[in-house]
Amino acid sequence: MSEVIATRRLVTRLLIVVAVMFCFGVFVLPPFYDAMCRVFGINGKTAGPYQGEQVIDEVRQVRVQFLATNSAEMVWEFAPKADELLVHPGETRDMLFVAYNPSDHPMTAQAIPSISPSKAAAFFHKTECFCFTQQVLQPGERIEMPVRFIVDRDLPQDVKHLTLGYTLFDITARKPPVAQAP
Repeated sequence: MSEVIATRRLVTRLLIVVAVMFCFGVFVLPPFYDAMCRVFGINGKTAGPYQGEQVIDEVRQVRVQFLATNSAEMVWEFAPKADELLVHPGETRDMLFVAYNPSDHPMTAQAIPSISPSKAAAFFHKTECFCFTQQVLQPGERIEMPVRFIVDRDLPQDVKHLTLGYTLFDITARKPPVAQAP
């Protein structure tokens, strides 16, 4: 009888541990991760689409650098048309990124953006971006993908250089593309 009680206690304790671990992973870990990213300046997320109008700050310029990388399994060629732009805060600017599918099959990709320094991410607004949708390229197809952005004029004065980076992921297995008819 005491063995049955001991087993019940053990099972109850293990279920409580599993429930606590689940709650930690779902409710505690994401805000903790975001806080750590802010503290250490990693994985800066852009502020999203800009609402309203900006007044252009003609006396100040910020250098915006563009980076493009592929995840390990991605075979596409992927690069910005230019390495950097000088931007007046409040000004709407465009940059084109070029992608090419050298494979012999259609592929679907998703671009994930990141801004550094992370404290500037809240002041970087994309009004149009290829990262908002998944990209499908047929074999041998090349496309130019636009990003339109505004660097907010409220960007802290000590920030003179921003880096907008994209990592391109192959999501073909999760969202197979439809091949074009010949």
